[in-house]
Amino acid sequence: MNAYEEYMKQITQPMRDELTTAGFTELTTPEQVESFVTNAKGKSLVVINSVCGCAAGLARPAVIEALKQEGKLDNLVTVFAGQDREATDKMREYFVGIEPSSPSIALMENDEVIHFIPREEIEGHELEDISTNLTSAFQRHNI
Repeated sequence: MNAYEEYMKQITQPMRDELTTAGFTELTTPEQVESFVTNAKGKSLVVINSVCGCAAGLARPAVIEALKQEGKLDNLVTVFAGQDREATDKMREYFVGIEPSSPSIALMENDEVIHFIPREEIEGHELEDISTNLTSAFQRHNI
């Protein structure tokens, strides 16, 4: 690992930990993503993590807040855009017809996206609105 990669790892680790501490499994390789999507059953929440301010101040906190609601997801996973590029690109292959966006949040049933929150619905919005968007999707999809 070169000096830049080491520096970025130190910077991004707390951003990664925020989601893994909340119960998310981090997928860092295309193989992990493919295995997850191929084998995932039920409803999954996928967070495309990012170093940007709207990920730190809005996306991650909104997801964590939404998860406090009643209901149960079968899987919680995350990939980190800009850091684990190949894993992120692989995950985006499963977001059929959806433009790449980071941060973003996808609710999936098996291997199909059933609700998607792109950056445009995160950046410039209130944390509560993002959390409500997600919890409303949970309710619509019986989570």
